[in-house]
Amino acid sequence: MVTPAIVGFGSALPDSAGQDELWDGFFAAHFGGSALARRLFSAVGVHRRHTVANPLEEDLSGWTTAARMRRFDEQAPPLGHRAVLAALADADLAPEEIGLLTVASCTGYGTPGLDIKLAGSLGMRPDLRRLFVGHMGCYAALPALGGVVDFAAARDRPAVLLCLELTSLHIQPPTADPQQIVSHALFGDAAVAVVVHPRATGLAVLDLVAFTDTSGLDQMTWDITDLGFRMGLSPQVPDVLARHLGAVVGDLLDRNGLGLDDVAGWAVHPGGPRILDTVEETLGLPAAALRSSRKVLAEHGNCSSATLLLVLRKLIAGELNGGSHVVAMAFGPGLTLYAALLRVTG
Repeated sequence: MVTPAIVGFGSALPDSAGQDELWDGFFAAHFGGSALARRLFSAVGVHRRHTVANPLEEDLSGWTTAARMRRFDEQAPPLGHRAVLAALADADLAPEEIGLLTVASCTGYGTPGLDIKLAGSLGMRPDLRRLFVGHMGCYAALPALGGVVDFAAARDRPAVLLCLELTSLHIQPPTADPQQIVSHALFGDAAVAVVVHPRATGLAVLDLVAFTDTSGLDQMTWDITDLGFRMGLSPQVPDVLARHLGAVVGDLLDRNGLGLDDVAGWAVHPGGPRILDTVEETLGLPAAALRSSRKVLAEHGNCSSATLLLVLRKLIAGELNGGSHVVAMAFGPGLTLYAALLRVTG
């Protein structure tokens, strides 16, 4: 039996700015010179971030949600177009060969949506199937990938997943709330696409598991307000994940006849340094296991759903050989944990 595999990656990133530059040039004044805010900006493990709305050049914190959505509609289509074209070129496929286009985003909405606009600009077939995955947040890449893989297997046609997040459009007014400060220190913008082929070598997607602890509904939130979308991020999140992580990953590996020692690569969504530390400690992983996740956090920040695909790309570009198993994990509102088992083929 042939397992659908990721055969192409592509990304499109707006201009970047350094973390210290952002603090000195904007956020120091935005947060009233708060010593706590300064410490948090230094502690999140981010060195640079990409942004379509650089606060050094323009302050969107007082913009209405409608104005922010208009800006999303201007900025998202060209970024998404570039990311999907790059992924198709990497897979050596043409737009008209794609049977399904899935777009995941929690940072912008409108109708006709980004999926429709990209299908038109890319010249995809009029009978293309489209799916938009919205407001799942940081873990959206994995359930969306699961849907894309199921389509490829059932319909025997290639499919594309695009994760596109423009978090910089949702900068909030000044506040002393530590949760808000952390989110402003962490998040960046990115568009990342993958192509899944039903019958080709690449990064085969073998299995997927999900677990949601609804007792933590209020610990990670993304609320629509009159001034953009507002992040809520409780410091309790790593502790909740630690309670469930071992069992969820253990189940994924056990049912595929594997153990922790059989995993050659770990692609973990870098929700922040405490999240990565929790995964490392809970699973007993060596310090080098999450190197790709920490590098993506440092170079891009947390780009919500797009981040895990950046980590996967960096991980498989390293020293993984054919036959290597990879576990990908992401976390988000719910509290929700998704994990996927993949294998390098070819």
